[in-house]
Amino acid sequence: MSSHTASQRYLSTRGGSYDLSFEEAVLKGLASDGGLFIPEEIPSLPSDWVSKWQHLSFGELAYEIFSLYISPFEIPATDLKDIIRRSYSTFRTEDVTPTVTLDKDKNIHLLELFHGPTFAFKDVALQFLGNLFEYFLVRRNQGKTGRDREHLTVIGATSGDTGSAAIYGLRGKKDVSVFIMHPQGKVSPIQEAQMTTVMDANVHNLAVDGTFDDCQDFVKALFADPEINKTHRLAAVNSINWARILAQITYYFYAYFNLIRKPSFLPASTIRFVVPTGNFGDILAGYFAKRMGLPAEKLVIATNENDILHRFWQTGKYEKKPVHGKEAEGGIPQDGVKVHEDGVKETLSPAMDILVSSNFERLLWFLAYEVYTTSSDAVAQRRSQAGEHVRLWLDALKAEGGFNVDQQILAAAKKDFESERVSDRQTLQTITEIFSSPSSQGYILDPHSAIGITGALRSAERATPPSTHHISLATAHPAKFSSAVDMALNGQRGYSWDVVLPSEFVGLEDKPRRVSNVKKSEGWEGVRRVVVAEVEAELQAVERAGK
Repeated sequence: MSSHTASQRYLSTRGGSYDLSFEEAVLKGLASDGGLFIPEEIPSLPSDWVSKWQHLSFGELAYEIFSLYISPFEIPATDLKDIIRRSYSTFRTEDVTPTVTLDKDKNIHLLELFHGPTFAFKDVALQFLGNLFEYFLVRRNQGKTGRDREHLTVIGATSGDTGSAAIYGLRGKKDVSVFIMHPQGKVSPIQEAQMTTVMDANVHNLAVDGTFDDCQDFVKALFADPEINKTHRLAAVNSINWARILAQITYYFYAYFNLIRKPSFLPASTIRFVVPTGNFGDILAGYFAKRMGLPAEKLVIATNENDILHRFWQTGKYEKKPVHGKEAEGGIPQDGVKVHEDGVKETLSPAMDILVSSNFERLLWFLAYEVYTTSSDAVAQRRSQAGEHVRLWLDALKAEGGFNVDQQILAAAKKDFESERVSDRQTLQTITEIFSSPSSQGYILDPHSAIGITGALRSAERATPPSTHHISLATAHPAKFSSAVDMALNGQRGYSWDVVLPSEFVGLEDKPRRVSNVKKSEGWEGVRRVVVAEVEAELQAVERAGK
């Protein structure tokens, strides 16, 4: 074990909250200065990592990667292995995240991330995070009874998949209450049913009459509120929680090993990962993998029409307000897309209907550290300076709705990333084309995964086979987005909805539900009132039951 592993600590992207342990960073979720936690250093891979790791199972690989970030003094090896084993035993395939080839000629592969309990990529991280929370609480509550026990109040916002994955990761766990806010009527019917039909007493669904960004703002406001933080230990499940990013690093390495074993992979081949992204968490895990030493030539960001990230990579401007009304893309006017008053467009890929990508802040910190600080300065000073740049940018985003970066920062961002913007029309077109293509044999994509494949096909025109392979991330099972899939495939030969629908979803929408409605006009204080009352009711019920 390297001394590095023993001392890995965590800091905030805005310059404060230094020297936290992994446990503190995971349980806090968001730094008290409003920043996100990042490791002080990105660890390097062992020199023999390819030969040592390439035949490991997904769980064994996760252990090797997590061990570079989590000291054995914090979680002993046997405990970490057990947490990982329990987290991935809930998946429907032994491979956990298998890779399939969609187009042999163009070297386009799909990394399937939807084999967990809620059929979405978030399960990879949230099964692990749920078990981590439980592990830390069991350890802290040893020998304690009643109100002396530490209780975790988990608060999250969802545009669809995070909510159900968090609920399935935390339902029934002792000493944990989970509150998930979703934008009312703006998640798919299956996603809503997955969340609201869970009847465990510690699970609370809040439907907000606003957008995902409103829900995300409420979460951040609660974490910044001194009043609730005095009485409750808040924890985050959104990808602002560092453990979410860490857990997602594994499948980039796992996909790489799956690919290099294929006969079509030549010694001189390069790899590009393509990631449909809204909140920038999934692709950020790829950035960490690349910085650690995974040989990925580029990470391709694929956005829908809520394209703040794509616009940033084109112009260096990061601003909330996209162009309203009809837009030309390749000469085609984009119409029929509903635009909310705050600028969020309602698309066929609702999990990506996000104006502000929370995790982008983590990348900004690394870019500022690389571009604006000099190696002659003390490390602590460089970290603090990078944090100061991030704080100024984020203040401008809050006050003015956006900020510009200079050419140096943009050039540094372009070193690792490219971006694509995909319209609803192109999303449907890709679902249809992949289904009817002889090489992909009737494969059905969900709309988010179709955005990734569209990005991969475009990227393959620039970085051509056989020298380049594209691995695109499939983030959800098509049954979660039936209306888009039906729109694309209805009437196609060989297509039937019965083939798509997993048995787990049959009758799900008819089950009883439990959900509270929250008015956006009540603000985050309204959410705080609900949280405080529900946690108190839970604690009293536990006391009455004499547990």
